[in-house]
Amino acid sequence: MTSEIHIKDNMNRMYRMTRHIYDATRKYYLLGRDHLINNLNPKDGENICEVGCGTARNLIKLAHKYPNVPFYGLDASDEMLKTARQSLEKRGVKGVKITQAYAQSFDPKTLFNLEEPLTKIIFSYSLSMIPPWKESIDHALELLPTGGEIHIVDFGNQSGLPKFFRTFLFWWLKMFHVYHKPEILDYLKQLDEEEKGNLGFEPLYKGYAWHAVFKKL
Repeated sequence: MTSEIHIKDNMNRMYRMTRHIYDATRKYYLLGRDHLINNLNPKDGENICEVGCGTARNLIKLAHKYPNVPFYGLDASDEMLKTARQSLEKRGVKGVKITQAYAQSFDPKTLFNLEEPLTKIIFSYSLSMIPPWKESIDHALELLPTGGEIHIVDFGNQSGLPKFFRTFLFWWLKMFHVYHKPEILDYLKQLDEEEKGNLGFEPLYKGYAWHAVFKKL
């Protein structure tokens, strides 16, 4: 509990002011989010949750693209959720529920009063910010039924881009406590080898980002 409060306090300090310009600035380097949205392919009535929903940018786009699907979102930062609620109201999106919770421990039944389990869980540039990223993946798998999917988009190794760009980007991200974590993909491959699910993976934009879908067996 103490570590979760510490995470929330850090996130609130980080986003208390920057939440106001978050979407305007992040659109230039959080690439691949729309690729994930366009390839989600949900069925009507599925319960889908974004972990680390931030300003609700993705949830708003998801709700418009898939109007017959209920979407849910959670974030550790109360400050980000202030902007998320304002954005949802401003755009007239009523079918999305969001709340404060933690990736490694959230209970969708309690948070959202769900009778059926989540079928897809989204991590869009959030695992690179979450210290207990492995626990968060494990928790997502515990929540999902057989056939449920984890959808992830995050920073790649920049292998197809100039070295100076890679060095600058990783330096810039570190200022916001964001880190390229190749161990995330390694862990997904390990889970695939252990036959806990099937991993689909594709690099995006010359290795700038990657998109993965892990389907639980």
